[in-house]
Formats: sequence, C-alpha cells, structure tokens
Amino acid sequence: MSVQKIQIFDTTLRDGEQVPGCKLNVDEKLVIARQLELLGVDVIEAGFPVSSPGDFEAVKAIAAQTKEITVCGLSRAVEQDILTAAEALTHAKRPRIHTGIGTSESHINFKLRTTQEKVLERAVEAVRLAKRFVEDVEFYAEDAGRTDNTFLARVCEAAIKAGATVLNIPDTTGYCLPDEYGAKIKYLVDNVRGIERVTLSTHCHNDLGLATANSIAGAINGARQIECTINGVGERAGNTALEEVVMIMRQHPYLNLQTNVNSKLLSEASAMVSHMMRMPVQPNKAIVGANAFSHSSGIHQDGVIKHRETYEIIDPRDVGVLDSSIVLTARSGRAALAFRLQKIGYNFDKSTLDKAYASFLEVADRAKEVHDKDLHVLVEKENLLVAN
Repeated sequence: MSVQKIQIFDTTLRDGEQVPGCKLNVDEKLVIARQLELLGVDVIEAGFPVSSPGDFEAVKAIAAQTKEITVCGLSRAVEQDILTAAEALTHAKRPRIHTGIGTSESHINFKLRTTQEKVLERAVEAVRLAKRFVEDVEFYAEDAGRTDNTFLARVCEAAIKAGATVLNIPDTTGYCLPDEYGAKIKYLVDNVRGIERVTLSTHCHNDLGLATANSIAGAINGARQIECTINGVGERAGNTALEEVVMIMRQHPYLNLQTNVNSKLLSEASAMVSHMMRMPVQPNKAIVGANAFSHSSGIHQDGVIKHRETYEIIDPRDVGVLDSSIVLTARSGRAALAFRLQKIGYNFDKSTLDKAYASFLEVADRAKEVHDKDLHVLVEKENLLVAN
C-alpha cells in the first residue's frame, strides 16, 4: 500500500482563538501564521472575516503575507459572510473559502428551524457563490457526527456537484466514538458519487477526550485532511491537537499516512501559542507538556538511563526537546541520583553513593523535587568529596 499524504489544516487562529480570554491581535496572528508556515502545515484557517473588523484585517494581512500555503477564511452559508471572506482573501496566493451549514436533526430543528430540503438548497447556494470568487471551496456539514449518514451523503453529493473541492465532516460536539466516526467517513467514501474528486476532511472536538482518536480513525478510513490546533486549543474541551496526530502517524509507519510537518518545531510552536494566547499547557499534555519526557519513578528512571526506549516511544529531539528529564523526588532510586550527580561533576563509588542516597532521601521527603543546587549542598554538608 502506498503512503498517503494527509494535509494538516490548522485552525488555531480561528477555532482555537474562540476560547474565552485567548483573543489575539493582528500582529500576534501574523507571528503565529509565520510559525505555522515554517512548521509545514498545508492550510491556515486565518479567521472568520465577517465576525469583526479585527478578524477581517487579520485574515487580509495573513493572506497577503503567506506565499506558499493555502489561506482559508470561514463563513456561514450566508451571502454577506461569503462576500466578506472573499474580500479578505483577495491577496492570497492560494485562497480557500470555508462555508457550510448544520445538517443534524438538532441543528435543523432547533438552531436553523428549517427542513432538510432547505438545508440542501442553502448548502448548494453557498458553495456556488463561494465558487465565483475562489476555485478552492471547502464545505462543512456542521454536527456531521450526529447527522444521519444517508442525509449527510445527500448533502455531500450536492456540495460536490456545486463545486466544492473539500468536504469537512465535523464531529462538532465531540460525541462520536472512533469506530463510529471512522465508519461515517467510510460510508461517505463508499456512497457519495464524485467523492474521488474531493478531499474528505476531519474536524473533531474533544468533549469526550476522543478528538485525536476520531481524527486518526477518519484518516484510516479515507479522510485526507485533518483539521486541528496547536496544543488542542479550541471551544469547550478543545480541538484535535496537531502535535498528537502528526506524531501518531510518524510513530506508526504501518498506517501509511504522513504529513509535511517538521516535527522538530512542535515544541517551539506549542510554547509560542501558549504564551500568546495566555493558555498554559497542562504538564501531562501528550508530546508538548512539561512532563511528556520527564521521569520521577525510580523504576522508570533506571530503565530510561539504561535504554531510552524502555519508557519513551518518542525521541524528545524529534519534537524539539533537547533531552529527557530525570526528576529527583522521594520516588527516585540510586541510578537516578548517580546519573544526576555525574551530570554536575560527581562520580562516587558504591559506598559513597549509598551514603549520598540516604541523605538524599531525607532531603527528598521534605521537598517535592530535588534540584542540582540541592545536590551540591548535600555533597558539601556530608563531606562526600572527602569520603570519595
């Protein structure tokens, strides 16, 4: 089976920025957009132009700045939304308008208060209008995760006929299980006429902690674009985390899926977005969390010191982290203490190490973590250099 390219559609600057308190100004968006281009994403969703003058200016500025990758603007299936998005994208080398409408019974009955047939009409009209301004039109079927597959297939087929080049199948509420979402993508691949002419895209939310799993399930079943954000930022519980899907595909080559992302820049991109959005990354966050390559248990530390892959499936350097961290706590063993002592210039024999370890445990029981400066104090206090 040949390796399939998965396009990475980054929506940090649109869906990610919808988090309360994470508003970015134009200059900040331009800096992050440059970092995303360096990172190697294929599409930047730069914003929702009709939502505010600031968002319009940000999309316009990013469109003018970005030369090699696609710049996308979001719109609803509303004429003014689409016209505004088209205007904001005027100077983009590779513009894309992203338009769509809710397709689930919940959205049709309670949000839109309309019928399936009216939704079909609006979907077609929106795609046709967007197509007047750009060749690349992405259609989203909002709440596709809870949409009946038969109706979803009808909407997708109509969007293709109207000129859509990408079909976005969002699990808007993060409701689907991976098997369900993967099966939904496969159903569309098998039942939508003209599907081979377009790119199927995943857009999964993390309400049940399944965004990454669902996105990978979608890619395995035929999706060729994954929509995601740096650090998984986004509405409510967040979006699919870019760094997670990229590294899953990298670490599982038998999936025959790959991206153009330079993984060595992931840590840098994560830190930048965290700082500018004022959104701390939880320490145990996969790939980019402070503890992702940290070890404090004696058993784990001994294993990593002897052979890194004993407890690490990713080389930290592959994501831009210099090295694993051996964190000294009361759970650490002699191997970890000896390792850290050697790092700061002390090489003790077994008897001296035993004495150092006994003193170390006393310190570790009083502190949450023992640092290098504490080790220097310990060595001097116990006269271990003399003993050695």
